[in-house]
Amino acid sequence: MEREHRVTPLELFFDLVFVFALTEVTTFLHGDPTWHGLGRGLLMLGVLWWAWASYAWLTNTIDPDEDAVLAAMLVAMAAMFVAALAVPRAFGSHALLFGVAFLIVNLMHLALFTLAARGDSDFLPAVIRLGWTALPGAVLIFVAAFVPSDLRPLLWLAALAIGMLGPLFEGLEGWRLEPAHFVERHALIVIIALGESLIAVGFGAGVTSLTASVVLAALLGLAIAASFWVAYFDFFAIRFRQLLTERRGVERVALARDAYTYLHLPMVVGIVLSAFALREAVAHVGHDLDTVPALALCGGSALYLASYVAIRRRVSRSVRGGRLIATIVFAALFPVALVVPAIAAVALVAATWIGLHAYEIIWWREARAETRALRAPAASS
Repeated sequence: MEREHRVTPLELFFDLVFVFALTEVTTFLHGDPTWHGLGRGLLMLGVLWWAWASYAWLTNTIDPDEDAVLAAMLVAMAAMFVAALAVPRAFGSHALLFGVAFLIVNLMHLALFTLAARGDSDFLPAVIRLGWTALPGAVLIFVAAFVPSDLRPLLWLAALAIGMLGPLFEGLEGWRLEPAHFVERHALIVIIALGESLIAVGFGAGVTSLTASVVLAALLGLAIAASFWVAYFDFFAIRFRQLLTERRGVERVALARDAYTYLHLPMVVGIVLSAFALREAVAHVGHDLDTVPALALCGGSALYLASYVAIRRRVSRSVRGGRLIATIVFAALFPVALVVPAIAAVALVAATWIGLHAYEIIWWREARAETRALRAPAASS
């Protein structure tokens, strides 16, 4: 029987540090709501996700409560916190601070994996292969601090390509995965990230008077955040745990890597973009949104749903259904969001989400009931 453990308090604490970093990215976008700022913000999100996903694989393999692991995790957590503090100026005056902190995060990750792989003739080669991509990528982030600021995004992009995409070209032999823990870990980071959306709405409301229109916009923002939650937890999280459990060996690892490490990144990016846009919209309910916040409002939801479309394509080789249509509708709303007041743009996005949920509740009623029935054995295991 496979070993199974739940997400530990230490992992949740680590996740809170990561979500603080996401909050700092939202702050960065708020301070520079331009194409230039959006591009750099997306690079930050990619690099931060790379670090978090690496530790999700690590703690799925080792016991975080062991003393040596606990100590190394705390060091990594401290480095991650410093990196988060440096995020708003990671391409400027704090580039070196971010580079050093990020390098320490990766060194602790590789050290813990190496410790876990000692004496394991199958696992150790897999960890060595990981090091050939993870370490050079982290070093590039560090080196970026010593080049002109205009070139730093290029080095970050190269680092992200090496660190995140490098494992695609390596074999998966030797890797192992606990489905229940892995699914729970990613589900928790999604819900914690959604909490950041509510914080962003609160920041937007905090800089203006709580008029009826501001309260309405905030409630619509809550509806959008709740829709993100429903889209994930009403069906997907339960069903995908079953899909991973049914698979074994390399097939299981490959599916987890594709669906979670890679295709959860657009989900998180969509959540952060939506949070940034809602903050801008709630703060300026009667004004038209600028181009980048309008794109973030519509594109955040579109990107989030596109992840599910891509995951379905990965599992069943098919692309169809309400989520694909809703993705297209969200993309089509972008030009509309540019010419209507912010509160109207938020209302259109919320209405599209509500329409999608109504469709899924009616059309997929039996499938949802069958999937929810899987919660009972999962809870008792």
